[in-house]
Amino acid sequence: MATYLIAELIEVNDAEGLARYGRAVGATIARHGGEFVARGAPVTIEGIESPQTAVIIRFDSLDQLRSWYDSDDYAPLLRLRQESATYNLYAVEGV
Repeated sequence: MATYLIAELIEVNDAEGLARYGRAVGATIARHGGEFVARGAPVTIEGIESPQTAVIIRFDSLDQLRSWYDSDDYAPLLRLRQESATYNLYAVEGV
């Protein structure tokens, strides 16, 4: 079942590091069968204030998402992202 990774950017600690991450992450996602569905500044319709940026990435399954997230090719980028910014990440299965 399709699974969507939703990433909410909360705070940037290192803009240059986050920019390097942004330039490199797409290739790792594509190698694991993922694709960007949406990326940008969300608009709050109801509830708490929106994060600075939100990203939605589609994978064919939760296993495929985990395979990317836990992969050796993503590991250095994961560290770079975690050092450069604070995010909330969620996985949601499609219907």
